[in-house]
Amino acid sequence: MKAAFIGLMQSGKSTLLSAVTGKEAAPMGSTDIHAEMVPVPDERMDWLTELYQPKKTVHATVDCQDVPGLSFMDNHGQAAARKLFNDVRTVDMFVIVVRGFENPSVPAYRNSVNPARDLEELRTEMLLADLELVTTRIERLEKQVHKPTKTQARDKAELEVQLKLQEAIESEQPISSVIENDLQLDLIKSLNFLTLKPMMVVVNISDDQIGETIDLGPAAEGLEVVQLCASLESELIQLDEADRGEFMSDMGLTEPASWKFVQCCYRTLGLISFLTVGKDEVRAWPIQDGLTAVEAAGKIHSDIQRGFIRAETMAYADLKDQGDEKAVKAAGKMRLEGKTYVVQDGDIISFRFNV
Repeated sequence: MKAAFIGLMQSGKSTLLSAVTGKEAAPMGSTDIHAEMVPVPDERMDWLTELYQPKKTVHATVDCQDVPGLSFMDNHGQAAARKLFNDVRTVDMFVIVVRGFENPSVPAYRNSVNPARDLEELRTEMLLADLELVTTRIERLEKQVHKPTKTQARDKAELEVQLKLQEAIESEQPISSVIENDLQLDLIKSLNFLTLKPMMVVVNISDDQIGETIDLGPAAEGLEVVQLCASLESELIQLDEADRGEFMSDMGLTEPASWKFVQCCYRTLGLISFLTVGKDEVRAWPIQDGLTAVEAAGKIHSDIQRGFIRAETMAYADLKDQGDEKAVKAAGKMRLEGKTYVVQDGDIISFRFNV
């Protein structure tokens, strides 16, 4: 799953990526998209690793892409932003990073720090980029619908939807407000509209703003918001565990905010984890919430899905409560689930199959 970090210049996106990876931030002024795989913090994995002592532990990950800082203050910046928007249309979600910190040595966008204004501008520009795509698509469909082709009926149906999208955007309404069913969504999904992607917001604050609440106004309505100090988090991840705990205690933090941020990304993507355990490996498998046991089996290997017999399942909470698998079975907490069972977050599953 891919998450693109987008934000205006000097918002701190690259520092944020450094904070969740422990690696150096992309060079200032870089025009390339910088990507890193980020493990999803999960205390369950630590406990399971202690219990099973596996040869390796594999966390779920999110592919985080740091998009160069955007500027809409002149034609050159607007053109560069449009190109970057097109480059990230295939990602699964957007993390919008807005600046909330004051720092005289770091020039502010439009000469002032205003996270609510910046968020509104970014969301508006994304909507306008989608409007360009809609307009181009309508022009093409209007030429196609009069031709007796195999796709004529589908083209007419799509044109009707695209005209509604155009009307919605021009009225400053979200695209999602006019999508009535899955059939309409299927007609337009190949265009990868930016504003149909899941989004969350990160407000990058200074360390003396920790505990404050930044008002982002109407532009943040319906979005999950995380406030963190990216520079502080970047320092934290460089420390060893003992020093990190002491530093967080001094700052009044119970855990790195960057961990909360990554977990928030995971939720925004609509993901949960099922777990597999053993002496060879303890692993978290990311899946879309709502998948069945047989679909989850396919995430491990297509042969397991094809030859699925049953899923031997226990809840992580039950295993932790009972102490080991033998006690879970003795307590009647081990279950045999069939193909249609909907996997729950934290299910520990051993798939039985035959091919």
